[in-house]
Amino acid sequence: MSCFRTQQKKEKQCMMSTPAIRRISECFVKPRSSNQICNLTPWDIAMLYTNYIKQCLLFKKPATLIDEHHFKQNLLEKLKNSLSLTLSHFYPLSGRLVTHKTQNPPSYTVSIDCNNSDGARFIHATLNMTIADILSPFDVPPIFQSFFDHPKALNHDHHTMPLLSIQVTELVDGVIIGCSMNHAVADGTSYWNFLNTWSQIFQAQSQSENHEYDVPISRQPIHNRWFPNNCRPPISLPYKYHDEFIERSERPLLRCRYFHFSAESISKLKAKANSESNTTVISSLQSLSALVWRSITRARSPPSDQKTTFRLAADCRSRIKPPLAEEYFGNCLHVTSAEATTKELLENGIGWAAWKLHVAVTDLNDRVVLEFLEGWLDSPFIIQMGRYFDPYSSLMVSSPRFNMYGCEFGMGKAVAARSGSANKLDGKVSSYPGREGGGSIDLEVCLSPQTMSALESDQEFMNAVTEFDSLLF
Repeated sequence: MSCFRTQQKKEKQCMMSTPAIRRISECFVKPRSSNQICNLTPWDIAMLYTNYIKQCLLFKKPATLIDEHHFKQNLLEKLKNSLSLTLSHFYPLSGRLVTHKTQNPPSYTVSIDCNNSDGARFIHATLNMTIADILSPFDVPPIFQSFFDHPKALNHDHHTMPLLSIQVTELVDGVIIGCSMNHAVADGTSYWNFLNTWSQIFQAQSQSENHEYDVPISRQPIHNRWFPNNCRPPISLPYKYHDEFIERSERPLLRCRYFHFSAESISKLKAKANSESNTTVISSLQSLSALVWRSITRARSPPSDQKTTFRLAADCRSRIKPPLAEEYFGNCLHVTSAEATTKELLENGIGWAAWKLHVAVTDLNDRVVLEFLEGWLDSPFIIQMGRYFDPYSSLMVSSPRFNMYGCEFGMGKAVAARSGSANKLDGKVSSYPGREGGGSIDLEVCLSPQTMSALESDQEFMNAVTEFDSLLF
């Protein structure tokens, strides 16, 4: 523990001396053409109260770099050109939210207007820090908030702000590409399809002297938004003013830290979970989630009869009948959960917890999803992230299946993928693919300082954690 306190002291000193980020320029990038109005589905509307999806990729500058100025200007120009072409495929991201209201009867509809918009914001910034400065601390340093646009805005706020903002931050030895995307427009699957397509177009243009031509893309987004039976858009909400469902609150004091689990460690967890449950169907992520559920609960030390809940945000594309394609652009998420008392969770093994999570996921089918959506249409509501969190619950979001490290932008494989400060609450856990691939997984865990300290001393949890490869930066 003394070692950790020493690290905390170093991090505090680092925060006090952290250089300020400097914005050099900003502009707006528009698609070649766009004249659409997009209606929001129940899944989209429910996200109006949450924050943007904010992820960034950290790249090393080329080792053989000779002309720093030429590299920077060339990179920025290619990013803008390829972004414009990418937005032609993902045109809702170039629009703005628009609301139509009536008072008698009360009606409140929100849609995406791609006609009257400046497009996506593109920001160029610099920071006098190295990749090691940013990635070395145990906890995610506060400077990460500066790598994204819209620091505290909610999705509903962006009637006048861009639905997509890209910030390119130049470090001493690297480049950070941060992407902020309105969560009422798209989910994580759509987010990474966009980024991978942008990278694909960037790479193709880099191999051609003509930067204006259209590049064939491998995964064309599908914009025909899915609505439940008998639901005719636009969907009317029972409000007169946004103040009826939007509340501002201060973010809680949290520690957020990344933990790495090698492919070997994940394989051992999965084998143990399946062996203890006498089955072969429990997945790697379910096994890891069971470890996290048990470890966080133990770190919180609730009473033995206290009910604990572990929730998983699941992609519903393959659960709808007929299924939606993975390229479906929009939100398509449902939160499923498993419950157990502290005593049940900790007295039984990891296999017991993993089986409960497996059942929760496999029980999430077309009928469950449709019943939820029909209930939502009868009584529409806007998701407040806090309703998924109590002192004894956790939520797993994102996915190690997302192709985060397939986005290269001419600088090779990213050194790391990280998130911004959006939607951070006590008990939120985000899963990422490990950089080395092969089934490795990274977790971003957000907890109160006291609970995080206890987790870092949890033997079962830390025995499964693998150290990050410091040689990468």
